[in-house]
Amino acid sequence: MRTFEEIKNIIETGLGRTPCDTKLENVMLVNVFSAEVYPTQIYIKDKRIVSIDPDAELEAKETIDCKGQYALPGFIDSHMHFETTLLSPEALASAMVPQGTTTICADMMEIANVAGGPGLRAMLNSKSRLPYRMLIEVPSRVPTAPGLETTGAILGTKEVEEILEWTESVSLGELDPSKILFVMDEYLKKIATTLQQRKIVNGHAIGRLGQELNVYASSGISDDHECVNYEELIARLRLGMKVMVREGSSERNLEELMKAVVANDVDYDNLIFCTDDKHADDIRDEGHINYNVNKSIELGVPPMKAIQMATINAAKHFRIEDEIGSITPGRKADIIFSEEITKIKPTMVMFEGKIVSQDGQLVEECHVGEYPQWIKETVKFKAPINPASFAIKAKNKGNKTKINLIELIDQQIINEWKTAELPIVDGLIMNDIEEDILKLAVVERYGKTGGVGVGFVRGFGLKSGALAYSMSHDHHNIVVVGTNDEDMSVAANAIHEMQGGLVAVNEGEVIAKMYLPIGGLMSEKPADEVMAEISVANEAARDLGCVISAPYMILSFISLPTVPSLGLTDMGLIDVIEHKLIEVEILD
Repeated sequence: MRTFEEIKNIIETGLGRTPCDTKLENVMLVNVFSAEVYPTQIYIKDKRIVSIDPDAELEAKETIDCKGQYALPGFIDSHMHFETTLLSPEALASAMVPQGTTTICADMMEIANVAGGPGLRAMLNSKSRLPYRMLIEVPSRVPTAPGLETTGAILGTKEVEEILEWTESVSLGELDPSKILFVMDEYLKKIATTLQQRKIVNGHAIGRLGQELNVYASSGISDDHECVNYEELIARLRLGMKVMVREGSSERNLEELMKAVVANDVDYDNLIFCTDDKHADDIRDEGHINYNVNKSIELGVPPMKAIQMATINAAKHFRIEDEIGSITPGRKADIIFSEEITKIKPTMVMFEGKIVSQDGQLVEECHVGEYPQWIKETVKFKAPINPASFAIKAKNKGNKTKINLIELIDQQIINEWKTAELPIVDGLIMNDIEEDILKLAVVERYGKTGGVGVGFVRGFGLKSGALAYSMSHDHHNIVVVGTNDEDMSVAANAIHEMQGGLVAVNEGEVIAKMYLPIGGLMSEKPADEVMAEISVANEAARDLGCVISAPYMILSFISLPTVPSLGLTDMGLIDVIEHKLIEVEILD
């Protein structure tokens, strides 16, 4: 928000009474308001744009010759969870800012489910050190599935109302349809509080269409980032919802959606971009929001439209276009410089008038701050975990039994509800490694119940060993997949000993691991070290036979109790649509 002093200062600077800080000359301005590209000069004072008039003759303390490069507004990630980058907010800067992203709208439901409001505050302590803007989509679902999972904290109506008043808060975070369709008063009150503050409510309407979607939209939901096909995209646009076109590590939705948008000549004004969940190594190798922009242009989207999706469309959606999203007078001077407009690879990035990145590197290292010790001690077992913790006793008689099965869908976080027949040995239901049917378990890690939910999954391809991770959306208990109960036990106990992280285990030995001490979700290390460690862990998973490109990301989502068709929590197997516990074994 602009103060009286800021307004007066920028006016007097524009009138030539005080010098500007910076003049950017010989620049091609990408004006997302007028949808034009033209040569001009840009004047900056105290973090803001003073003038873009090509004929202005203002004094400046510093002049930068941009050598005919394009100047674009800093990109906005409209919905992301920085915890799933595996990086602290500080470490994320070196991976993301050189790609041109200067604003993130972060739903911090992950750390909130672990550590509540104090966890959010601990993360925000980094804000003053960041060379980018971190805005908050206030977590609406802590827990995500009340009565169906155990979490480390709860954010009720009062807590959410208080956080919505923080200056960093721009919306109520993603709210799934069950909270609306089952008419849960607590969540309707959270929506009402948000709308009364003239802030927006983010959606999470995976798979919903027809009257259910109409009811969902009628509650005040503003957008959805879960579209996987054109039918879902156009259904939401027709109801006045914005669509966040997502491209993460495991949720590869952009190509199908943007091909359909181009083919059907859909208007772009209500489309914006997000990453949702993207690992640091994918950001490094592919890009961030600039990847979404460049890929869309490749698919036939006009460059100006793709750039607007990443800038002014997003800013307007969050009702902050008076501050960011364009290079226009009075707005924050967040600027990307690129030699090309059809394939944007930033040569320089400015944040609030300061050069923060050049030639793909931060100008100044963003050091990771000191996080409180309590947030690094969040993994607690109420009862010992051993191989017997993962045993499933058969209720049916005979040598085989029928079970409900989670089946992965390639490059998606949604899954299919299948059934399969598995052998019974000594009264226990066994894996079928040849058919790629493995045990999947969620171990409660807050020391509250000691619960272990066990089911079966197909699609990981492991031939031996086990993988485990202390980030399992959205409850963030320990999730384990494995070929045998012994290795699964070793993996879960390794996570406990590490106080959060991810591991690969084979024949009783940990063969790869990564420490994630901040809430059991994020590393304290710099981005380069984290990316090297995740590469080693992914390679270890491949050595065990895993066929998935981002195995730990998929592992973190497979237990979700709000993404169809099946979820798994520490309490058991979940029918996501009906929002209830079901039996793993199908009884005769």
